[in-house]
Amino acid sequence: MTTDKSILSRFYIIATALVIVFIALGYKLFDIQIVEGQKYKDLAQETVYRNFSIEPNRGNLYDTNMNLLATSVPKYDIRFDAITVSESNFQKHASALASELSKLLGHTKNYHLQKLKRAREVKNRYLLIAKQLDYSEYVAIREFPLFNLGPYKGGFIAEQSTVREHPLGKIGERTVGFGNVGLEGAFDDYLRGKEGQRLKQKIAKGQWKPISDVNEVEPEDGYDVISTIDVNIQDVAHHALLRQLEHFEADHGSVVVMETKTGEIKAISNLGRIKGSDKYYEKLNYAVYEPHEPGSTFKLMSMAAALEDKVIDTSTVFNTENGVAQFYDRKVYDSKRGGYGKISAAEAFQVSSNTAFSKMIYDNYKDNPERFVNRLYNMGLNKKIGLKIKGEGQPTIPHPDDSNWYGTTLPWMSFGYGVTLTSLQTLTFYNAIANNGLKVKPKFIKQVRDKHSLIESYSEPIIEGSICSKETALKLRSMMESVVEKGTGSNIRHDNFKMAGKTGTCQTEYWIESGRYVSSFVGYFPADEPKYSCIVVIHKPNPKIGYYGSTVAAPVFEKIAQKIYIDTPIKDEISEKVIQEADLANSAYENYYEVSQKYKTVMPDLTGYPAMDAVSILENLGLKVTLVGDGEIVKQSIKSGAKISNNQHVNLISS
Repeated sequence: MTTDKSILSRFYIIATALVIVFIALGYKLFDIQIVEGQKYKDLAQETVYRNFSIEPNRGNLYDTNMNLLATSVPKYDIRFDAITVSESNFQKHASALASELSKLLGHTKNYHLQKLKRAREVKNRYLLIAKQLDYSEYVAIREFPLFNLGPYKGGFIAEQSTVREHPLGKIGERTVGFGNVGLEGAFDDYLRGKEGQRLKQKIAKGQWKPISDVNEVEPEDGYDVISTIDVNIQDVAHHALLRQLEHFEADHGSVVVMETKTGEIKAISNLGRIKGSDKYYEKLNYAVYEPHEPGSTFKLMSMAAALEDKVIDTSTVFNTENGVAQFYDRKVYDSKRGGYGKISAAEAFQVSSNTAFSKMIYDNYKDNPERFVNRLYNMGLNKKIGLKIKGEGQPTIPHPDDSNWYGTTLPWMSFGYGVTLTSLQTLTFYNAIANNGLKVKPKFIKQVRDKHSLIESYSEPIIEGSICSKETALKLRSMMESVVEKGTGSNIRHDNFKMAGKTGTCQTEYWIESGRYVSSFVGYFPADEPKYSCIVVIHKPNPKIGYYGSTVAAPVFEKIAQKIYIDTPIKDEISEKVIQEADLANSAYENYYEVSQKYKTVMPDLTGYPAMDAVSILENLGLKVTLVGDGEIVKQSIKSGAKISNNQHVNLISS
């Protein structure tokens, strides 16, 4: 039986519970609004407004003569906020806007008008109008009817991004690089600049709209980098290598040209074959990253070690016997059947005798092979150069303490088997000999600039000491000159222009299949006063066509030396009138960069030009090119002599 007392007790319990609940709710409200009010306000603000990073304009990358290698071009995506526009403004300007969009972007006026109306109906606040417009197109579109009222009244949204473009096209593409690769990666700290910030508002479907045209924090553009690359030499090296790769149906190859005294890399071309085709492109930076057995070009290192240790002299005689020498269970062969008889060390270098070199090193170091290896180490051959460009390959020089050291390791090392070096590491050694023993570190950068002010200068060569005595270097220089004068490189000899170097022919992947070779030539020119050193390495040429370094690689070296030192430039001989009327296909192709720089407003006649050359010329003039075919140019959409402007489009048709 329920009494008044029990009812009252229940009332007190319920009342107490309600009081506790109200107190708890009050405390929570107080905590949310007062104690943590700012936190929740910030959180709410964050879900509606957010700062976004704005990428700065990346600095320009130039060659040594201030020709553009890479530049950042602003691109714009245009969108439309159909909600922020008033009904009166939309009705008044939508038709005119559609008409202008039709002229700029194609499609019919009705297509664009219906697109705008649909966006209005579904309340689209982020309608894509156009992507990747250039600056001039952006300037034009923001002045179109309705859009010219701005972001609030006109619903105009412009989002800027930057695109990296290479005016030289595919030439030197791998050297210029992208991201963290090549010159772009090596000097990213200078080029990249500092990010800015822009406030955006969250709208429908997780999209963000800029709420102001003014950046809260302006980005700081990157510095400009002036590299050591010379586009004229780069172009010569690229085409000389390409033609030889095509002729010998090789897998890939590389060329590096370095200024002897300064170590400045003037050209570096790396071309690899597209699988299943006969086309080549800048596939990988082989010259920097790919260690390989150098073959007979390593004989210079062996000779340098033997001369420095004074175990031989250039007149020391070796018996090549019948062209075969046996060490343990293996035989060494000379390329000449029957051998060379008794020849001096200098003659052995000249004719590239494997038997003579294997005897030279084995006979003098077999009791203490570590002495030979330590000499190579002292010359720095076991160490990386330490390039700014990422991905340098690790050289390999076997040591007697290695588990795989065998009795034949020493004689085989003498002619470049069992050791590995990258092309650039080999060139650095040869360049030191051209410098009378003084080693200069290769470099790719000359200056860092901010607009017109100098930030950093790298004009001084980086001297890394001597690899050998001047006496030894002079003997080696004499031997290298004789290689071209009357030895294995005599096929590139010129009566009025002396070159020096060494041929190399080395079997590769012999553990997989016989008949695969690496053909090389490395040296410098002119021989009496070295100005440039150069290495050419071509991997896996078709042996049915040719595989010796003298026939595969040396002609590329010759072509580069000839183009740099013998051919006469045409730039100063041609007037503007002649340029407007002349057929540039009759001009030396290595000068078209100079011509294009001088005559930037005139369309050249490219009939007969190789497709890649033609594209490079026009891109250097600032034109946008569409190419059909890959042979010689047979037709161009803009007539020669016609006035041209930056970003103008031209169609090329080739055979």
